[in-house]
Amino acid sequence: MSPRKLAEYQRKRDFSRTIEPAGGKAKPQRLPRFVVQKHSSRSLHYDFRLEVDGVLKSWAVPKGPSSDPNVRRLAMPTEDHPLEYAGFEGVIPKPEYGAGTVMVWDYGTYRNLRDRPDRPFSMERSLREGKVEVELAGKKLKGSWVLVRTAFGPKGLGWMLKKMKGEKAIGEEPVLAHPNSAKTGRKMEQIAARGRS
Repeated sequence: MSPRKLAEYQRKRDFSRTIEPAGGKAKPQRLPRFVVQKHSSRSLHYDFRLEVDGVLKSWAVPKGPSSDPNVRRLAMPTEDHPLEYAGFEGVIPKPEYGAGTVMVWDYGTYRNLRDRPDRPFSMERSLREGKVEVELAGKKLKGSWVLVRTAFGPKGLGWMLKKMKGEKAIGEEPVLAHPNSAKTGRKMEQIAARGRS
């Protein structure tokens, strides 16, 4: 993993103040990981992250992922995060970038659905082409999802996140049905009061 990939992440943070990981030490897993972090900063949103080529590719999803394949959710790309960030749960202090409470809302591994034995297709190529299809095996999110680049969002840089067609909607919206941390079971208020897990 090139240090340049984390340059923007590290430029925005003062690691003498924030408890966020500086990164660069974790090794990729055999099965790539994903994490969804509930983040209460200027506004509440969900950060959707996929391990790709030694970093976590990241999107901010204001309303969080929906289990209904007919519902699309805006997903705005953010800077690459270090792999260690997948386990980060705690409070980012003011006036640091992203100041607020972070919860590991869900985590697990994923499979690149566009990559097949008869037709190799890398995640890097999927990102370049603006269409990512993954099967998630998380504590809360399971099944197939698609991220598609669109002309929506600020400066036309938005993506859309949705459950793939043919997948059945499962009950109540996951962000409402399962509000607590998948890592520690804590509520946002408990994380805010006690800090890092």
